[in-house]
Amino acid sequence: MDTREAQKPSSTSNGSGDVAIDQIEERSGPRKRVIFGTIGAIVAVILLVWGVKWFLYARVHEGTDDARIDADPVAVTSKINERIDKILVDTNQEVKKGQLLIVLDNAVEEDQVRTAQAQYDLATANQATNTLQSQGGMMQARANAISAQVAVPVADADVAQARAQLSAAQAQLPAAQAADERAAADYRRAASLFRTGDVSKAQLDAARAEAASAAAQMRSAKDEINVAFANLTAAQQRVSAALAGVSAAQGGVTTAQGKLAQSTDSSQVEAARAQLNIARQNLAYTRIYAPSDGYIGEKSAEVGQTVQAGMTLMTLIPDGPGKIYVTANFKETQLGDMKVGQPTDITVDAYKGTLFHGHVVSINPASQNTYALVPSQNATGNFVKVTQRIPVRISIDDMQASKPLRPGMSVEAYVKVR
Repeated sequence: MDTREAQKPSSTSNGSGDVAIDQIEERSGPRKRVIFGTIGAIVAVILLVWGVKWFLYARVHEGTDDARIDADPVAVTSKINERIDKILVDTNQEVKKGQLLIVLDNAVEEDQVRTAQAQYDLATANQATNTLQSQGGMMQARANAISAQVAVPVADADVAQARAQLSAAQAQLPAAQAADERAAADYRRAASLFRTGDVSKAQLDAARAEAASAAAQMRSAKDEINVAFANLTAAQQRVSAALAGVSAAQGGVTTAQGKLAQSTDSSQVEAARAQLNIARQNLAYTRIYAPSDGYIGEKSAEVGQTVQAGMTLMTLIPDGPGKIYVTANFKETQLGDMKVGQPTDITVDAYKGTLFHGHVVSINPASQNTYALVPSQNATGNFVKVTQRIPVRISIDDMQASKPLRPGMSVEAYVKVR
């Protein structure tokens, strides 16, 4: 009792400050519990809402972090064997489609173009000259054929005239023969009578003259027949010559047509044109241009280097919509409901908090293991089942210039499959 009393004054003697602190602590205890309880309830609600939202999202999406930004690099190559004269770009430089990248030495190619051009011009000139000559020969051959054809009816008319003359001469011969025979008989009779003195010398001479005249007329008639026959033979020969001339002229026309066709044959001109086109292409190949927009990813060529046809000089990484895409390797168990065209959410490790959107473009027809150098053989006795991954190509629909996507970046892809 004394002890309590001794202690009680001492506690009272500490002053009113300690009593106030105890009273504040007694009142603040319930308030802290209410505040912490409220905060805990809010956190629980937030976690619940987030969890429900995550559950609903995960329920209709299939995702993977085995994904990366990808592209189809373009190998910039040379199409001819030549020495590099200039390189106008450098590694990591942005280029546009059609931009000049590399200049090759073109002295040899320019000489080849000039040579091919000269050969083409010569072939064209030769063809034009031969064509003109052949056309002239064709016109001359046709004129000769016309002349030969005109000569045939003229020769036929000469034959007809000669036959008429022969017929007329032959028609006069019987009368001449009869007159000759009669005059000869009269002369013989006058001679016989002259010997007997029945006719005078003058009558005998007249009979002789008559016989000589008749004989001369008969010879003249025979000569006319011979002349008419010779004329007929000559006319017939002229007909044969005219017909032969027609055949020869027709042969000349055929020959001229062949020469004209040969002169218009453009095979030599086409061959020269082909050589000229090849030379021009080789000259154009000394200028190497960017096949598409993008960035120079790797440069393996140097000025002064002699390159071979097909040799890769630099690698161009394409840039722009449709050229940059995502390759996501999904487990085979995730592909049951996945189809081409399904929307996809994409997050890139380099850009935290940025959501890209895309859609499924294609699903690889085989797993990654199928393309391995030594694919697994499940027929062996020590087979262990391993879940395979199938590459899925996803396009990126909302490329952002401020956030460039470079091949090789790690991403996460979530495909909405339901």
